[in-house]
Order: sequence, then structure tokens, then C-alpha cells
Amino acid sequence: MLVRSVPALARLLAGPALAGLLFLSTVASGQDLPGAKDNPLLKRFAGSTIVGYDFKRFDEYLVPTGTYKGYDTMSRKRSWTSSVPVEGALTRLWYESPGDTSTAELIRNYQNEVQAAGGVTLYDSGRDDNFKSRSCFLCAYSWNEIKTSRSTYTFSTADVGTARLASFRIPRPQGDLYVVVEAVQWAKDSKDYKAVKGAYAAVDIVEVGAMKQNMVTVSAGDMSKDIAANGRVALYGILFDTAKADIKPDSKPALDEIAKLLKAEPALKLRVVGHTDNQGALESNIALSKRRAEAVNAALVGQYAIAASRLGAYGVADLAPVASNAAEEGRAKNRRVELVPQ
Repeated sequence: MLVRSVPALARLLAGPALAGLLFLSTVASGQDLPGAKDNPLLKRFAGSTIVGYDFKRFDEYLVPTGTYKGYDTMSRKRSWTSSVPVEGALTRLWYESPGDTSTAELIRNYQNEVQAAGGVTLYDSGRDDNFKSRSCFLCAYSWNEIKTSRSTYTFSTADVGTARLASFRIPRPQGDLYVVVEAVQWAKDSKDYKAVKGAYAAVDIVEVGAMKQNMVTVSAGDMSKDIAANGRVALYGILFDTAKADIKPDSKPALDEIAKLLKAEPALKLRVVGHTDNQGALESNIALSKRRAEAVNAALVGQYAIAASRLGAYGVADLAPVASNAAEEGRAKNRRVELVPQ
């Protein structure tokens, strides 16, 4: 159990058979945010309370591994000389700890638990002089919409001189576990932020795994209706791996329906238009989105005997978004294939 040190029991429990499971104390000093809960793979520091919580079944995340570069006020993002992009279930927790807790104690406890579970430290700001010169502590969290019983600006108004961040990886057969812990001590009383005079820990936990496809396949009849009514139809059932143009097998139901539409309406000619989000350079995304459109056309010609003369391929990257690219929810809506009649 993780209280103020890591006892031998936790190390014993986190042996090879249970690698990737962390056993920390579940005792809280106050009342947790309603609806919030610990991630079952990573319990809390003893005496702490959950004051912020969010969970996504699938999301993208950049785990810092290199030295700190800075904070961009325009994109509201921090950057590092190197990072690891991961995808999977994402749990975000803000913990408020007792007044005698330090950031060093929080980070070291998590670090010890990770090591006991067979994991490794990827980054520790305590060994990064560049991190000490940052101008905005936890800005990424302050701007992030998260359910909380504290102001979202709590972290950026704390004692930034005590701030510390560490990232960890724990190997697991079913998908690695990544943990990013950012801690800060609270050095002043504030009625506005309802903070105790202790320490905060923002803990992000990523359980690496493939996304379960959850889009409803648009039928050929519905495609025809949308094209007639709106001049186009947007499809989300044609799937590609990140930065690739190879169609994934789960795309077959959507391709089946496009083929049905074209066979039911032999005079119909389509422009297949690929769309991406704004992650990456515009020029490369334009090329990528066109390759994806070409891959769709090739599948329709090769697998369904659709005449190539009835299809055109175009790529517009993120030049025609249907939602904001500021968050993953909007970016997911922008990643699509559209059918437009010629």
C-alpha cells in the first residue's frame, strides 16, 4: 500500500503475475468529487481526495520523454524534445493531498510503485533544468475541460516553484500502461479555489489498446438521401491507421454500402474526398487524405467491379472541418470520407 513509503507487501503483490497493477491506499481525507473514482490499476496516495475527474474509452496522448521545450500560448500546448504518442483508455484524475505532503513525496511514491510493478521512468522534471524555467505550470490542465470541484485554474495559481512532472511505462501483455504524474504544492490559502494547504497531483493513466469501432454504418439508401438533400454524405466507417492509407478490414460494411449505392444508381459518378484533422503538416495531410481517397476507389474497383471512370479521388486534409480541432472529440468528427456527386 502506498502511504508515505512503499511497504514490502506492495512489491510482493506487483510481481510478474500482476505486472502493471499498482496497489496504493484508497483512504481519502475528504469527500471525493461525485461520480469520480480511482482507476483500478492505480489507486491514490494515502489521505488524498479526488477533486477532478474525466474518463474517455479511447483517446490520443503524448507522453513526455525528452527535455521540456516550452508552452505555446496560441495552441495552449506544451512541447518536449521527444515524446511517445499512445492511444487507449484515458483516465484523468486530480488529487488534493494533506498539508504535510510535498511534491517530492508524491512523485517518489508513484515512481516506487511503478518500479515495483516492473515499470520504468521515462521522464522526470527533477533532472530537467529546462522544466524549471517554464512560465506556465499545468496550463494544459487549466485549459482542459474537466469535471472538478475546484477551479480549472487551480494548478496555474499554485506555487509553480514546487512543480514536478514524471512519466512512466509499465509493460503488460494486453497493452502497456502509461502514467503521467504532475504535482505541485499549494503555498497560499484561497477561498476562490477552495484549496487545502497541501499538494495537488494531476494523474493521467493511459491503458494502451485499439479503439472499438462504434460507428453506425450508413446504408446505401441513406447515402442516396443525404446526397440528394445536401449534395454530399460524410462517412466515418472507413478506417485507417494513423498516418497511413491502408484501409482496415473493419471498413468492409461501409464499402459494401457504397458499392450497393453505385450499383443501384448506374448513372451516378462520385468524387471520393478524404478529410483529416489538423494534427501534422498541411501538405503531408493533403497528400495523405488523397491517398486514402484513392485507396477507397481502388477497393471499389478491385473488390466490387465498379468502373474506375465513375470515381474521382481528392484530398483536402483539414481545410473543411465540421468541428473544432481543439479537442479529440472534434478531431474525430473531422477525420472522415465524403462522397460528392460529380
